[in-house]
Formats: sequence, structure tokens, C-alpha cells
Amino acid sequence: MILNETIMSVALPVLIVDLDIVARTAQWLTSGFLLTMAVVIPMSGSLLQRYPVRTIFMAAMSLFCVGTLVAALAPGFAVLLAGRIVQACGTAVMVPLLMTTVMKLIPADRRGQTMGTISIVIAVAPAVGPTLSGFILGSLDWRWMFWIVLPIALLGLLAGWMWLRVADDREHPTPIDPVSVPLSAIAFAGLVFGLSELGASGPDGPAVPAWVPLGAGAVAMALFGARQLRLQRDDRAFLDLRPFTYRRFSVSVGLVVIGFTGLFGAIIMVPLYVQDVLGKSALVAGLTSLPGGLLMGLAGPLVGRVYDRHGARRLVVPGSIMLFLSLCGFATMSAATPVWELVVLQTIMMVGLSMMFTPLMTDALSALPDRLYSHGSAIMTTLQQVAGAAGTALFVTVMAKASDSGGAPDMPGVHAAFITAALIGAVAVVLSFFTATRPLPAAGTPTH
Repeated sequence: MILNETIMSVALPVLIVDLDIVARTAQWLTSGFLLTMAVVIPMSGSLLQRYPVRTIFMAAMSLFCVGTLVAALAPGFAVLLAGRIVQACGTAVMVPLLMTTVMKLIPADRRGQTMGTISIVIAVAPAVGPTLSGFILGSLDWRWMFWIVLPIALLGLLAGWMWLRVADDREHPTPIDPVSVPLSAIAFAGLVFGLSELGASGPDGPAVPAWVPLGAGAVAMALFGARQLRLQRDDRAFLDLRPFTYRRFSVSVGLVVIGFTGLFGAIIMVPLYVQDVLGKSALVAGLTSLPGGLLMGLAGPLVGRVYDRHGARRLVVPGSIMLFLSLCGFATMSAATPVWELVVLQTIMMVGLSMMFTPLMTDALSALPDRLYSHGSAIMTTLQQVAGAAGTALFVTVMAKASDSGGAPDMPGVHAAFITAALIGAVAVVLSFFTATRPLPAAGTPTH
């Protein structure tokens, strides 16, 4: 399901020709997916408190399967976009559901190892999506990106129906606040869309001035936050913000946001550099991230076991240093840099991120009491989406402003973008020393 966030990016040129649409229209197949995620994910905290885990799982997987089938059969753009939106509705609920289920089912001393497996999905899937779609499009029609996924999704739906059993420990689920729902939708969709438009490039520029959705999102976010603070006094919050009163949660989430900003920035900047500066093909651009993505996946469970024994700081500090050094390496690249050097830098970055994501996600949720698991996972997943949009927008905007070729990718623009990324990496190194030194087997204590 996470793979679908980025799998369409390489397919857009093919879809533009096949569906007879313009580039900005085609981009909505990715933007619409991300916007739907940004709107639905904040709702997942309340949904998980109102309905049993198994019911949510079946609904999410069913939505994803239906959306995948609609997309595979789509005769034109409108139906394809509708299928993508239905897919996103299922995907948005699944990640918070996954984290909440792990926290309920897995003993505290094995959570790191399990979250290591989860980090493979959350971090590696977006990175390998363009590579996978490139392979599929090399020999098959674009619809096969959905036909290949559909039987796997149906098997997942069947497996959940047969085997997923989680104790129903919900206590007095709160009614969904009718004011919070539209405020949440405007806030998160406005921020993600505005950041996406801020990073938009091309001769036509953004369709809407970026400050319009960003301003609307910021105002709605302030109103939404104030509303939740008032509602949570009576345990009626739509998205409970009390997880931020736990220091371990706040520090960990801050570092996850920085990590995802760098990850999604690299996902878009490296292919631009490989194709427009080095003059390589799209397939080569996709393959450069494959070794790092695979190694990141293999490292996930091992990192989790180390966390279970030694806590977050022993992993996060060296991981953030690896992230910082790799970003510094990117900033020193030139038009003569060999591809193998780029692959090495990406691999170092991916391994560093794997040493950060698993312990940080585990530590953040382990610090919370049971009643806040669903809200904590919803907050973390929502901020990951915002961070991805922010990273993309920031690096593309810096690249365009510093470019010598009128906004098109060139060496000065790429250089400036990665210097910015390295500065963000330096912040991660400093913040990493504030992470916890030992794993936390029980719920933490609020830090006000």
C-alpha cells in the first residue's frame, strides 16, 4: 500500500501520452493520493478508538482492493484518479493501524525488532517505487502496476479475515467532533498541497499561488489545535495532542520528521541530478537507489534487536551522523561525479536512516500509555506525509532559485539543494543526543 505513494512518478510521461492529458493534470495522480492521505490519517486515531482493529483492517484492505481494481480497469483519467483516491483512503488508515496493533500485541522487549520490520515497509517502499514502476513499464502496459498488486492485496484481505485477532479493549469511544473534521481536512490538505505547489516547477508554474493553500492550512491548523486542546480536557479530542507532553515522543517524532524530509528530498533530487546533470536514463536513476533501499530493508530487523537491548541513542547518534555525512557528500558532487560514488552515498544515507527510523518510531510509541497509542501513531504518520511534501518542496525550490538555467536542474541548483539538506542533517545530529539511552518497557510519564 505504501508503494503506491511513489510508484506513479515514473509512469506519468506514459500516462500523459496514453490518456491524452497535460503534465499538471497527470501530477494529480500522485498529488491526489498524498492529499487524501493527509486528510484521512488524522481521522484514524478516532476511528481506532471507535471500532475494533479487525473491522478497521477489513475496511481498509477492502477499500484498497476496490481502488486498485478501479484503477486497473480505468478507461480514462477521471476514473483512474478516483481509483487512486479510494486506494489512498485504505492506505491512510493502515499505517496507524499497523503501529497500534504492534503496540497491543507485541511484548515490550520485542517491539524494536518488530518495528524494524515495519520500517522496511514505511521507508523502503517509497524509495523503490520508481524503480519497480520503471521495470514494469519497460515491458508491460501501465495498468499492470495495479494488476500485479491486486492479487497480493486480496491475499492480505483473506489473511486478515482468517487470522487477525486483537483483543477489543476500547473504553467509552468518544463521538467524532463535527467541527474538527473539516478543520483537520483544510489544515493538513492545505499544508501538503501548498508545499507541493511551492515545489512545482515548469513553464506554467504552480496552478494556484502556494501562499493561498499554505495560509488557509496554517489558519485551520491553529484553529484545529486550539479545538483539540479544549476537547481533550474531557477526553473528547478528535486527534489527542497529549502525546506531545511526553518528551521521548516529541524528540523522536522531531527526528523522524527531519529524516523523512531528507529521504523524500533525496528521492526527487537524485533522479533529477542523474538524468539532467549526468545525462543518464530514467532506469539508471531508479537503480541508483536500489542497493541502499535493499540494505535498508535488511538492516531493519537487526537495528530493532539492537534497540531492544540498548535503547535508541546508541543507534540514532551514529545514524544521524551517517545521514549528515552522506548529505555533505551529495553537496560536493559535480557533473563529473561517477555513478558508483552516488550509489555509495545513497547507501550510506539509507543505512543511517534505518538506524534512526526503527528506534525512533518504537521509542516514540513506547513512551505513551495504551489509550494514546492510536493518536500517537496518527500524529507520527501525518507528520511523515507533511515532512515528505516539505522536503520535496524545499529542495526543488532551492534548486530552482539557485539554478543558472532559469529553474531547470543544473549543477549550481543541485549543489545548493544538497547544502540545504546537509544543514538539516546537522540539526538531526544535535537533536539525536537528546534521545533516550535505554528502551522503555512501560508507559512513560508526561513531561510538561
